[in-house]
Amino acid sequence: MGSALPRRSRRARILRVAGLAAAIAVLGTAAATLPLHEIQDAARALGWGAGFVMAGVGALLLAVLVPRTAISLASGALLGPAIGFGAALTAAMLAATATYLAGRWAGHGLLAARAGGRLHRLDGWLCKRGFSAVLLVRLLPLAPFGLVGYAYGTTSVSRRHYLLGTLVAAIPSTFSYTILGAAVMTPGEFTPLTFVPAVCGIILTSTIVYRWRRASRTVA
Repeated sequence: MGSALPRRSRRARILRVAGLAAAIAVLGTAAATLPLHEIQDAARALGWGAGFVMAGVGALLLAVLVPRTAISLASGALLGPAIGFGAALTAAMLAATATYLAGRWAGHGLLAARAGGRLHRLDGWLCKRGFSAVLLVRLLPLAPFGLVGYAYGTTSVSRRHYLLGTLVAAIPSTFSYTILGAAVMTPGEFTPLTFVPAVCGIILTSTIVYRWRRASRTVA
């Protein structure tokens, strides 16, 4: 009787993960067939409302593992640096929230269930460091943005630490790429000074990653 319950729980978790994978595949197929030209025209016609359209479409694309760089560049190109930045950052946070909740529903406790193994120790390491662990993983280009969200949903990292770390890590790169996207579309309106904030963001991100890795080696 006792062994039947864990087996049933394991089967339910596998079914949830399979269901989530199927949902991602369906959404990815839908995103691949979206009428992009019509969406672009509709977004421009909406004015300020175009930011909400881009945020929604961008969140969907991120959830099906489209690279966030592409979303940020497209936001800047279509909407300009200011509205584009807001839309791209909103899309990132919407996707981060949705993927985390989906991962938590499908496989919460998956790492912790591996008692005594490396995955169990990894889950403990992530949970102990919380915000810092999320910040580091988000700053490093280890995997697609959406995939990281699904993965974190299976861990014991709290939603607060996860969302805060994601937000802090996303701001510099989102700003940098929306600026670049806008510059490509309207090159005559930009000067070298326009790119100073983007360069500062890249330097800041690189410094954080470098200091974290150096501190981690020291502690180890």
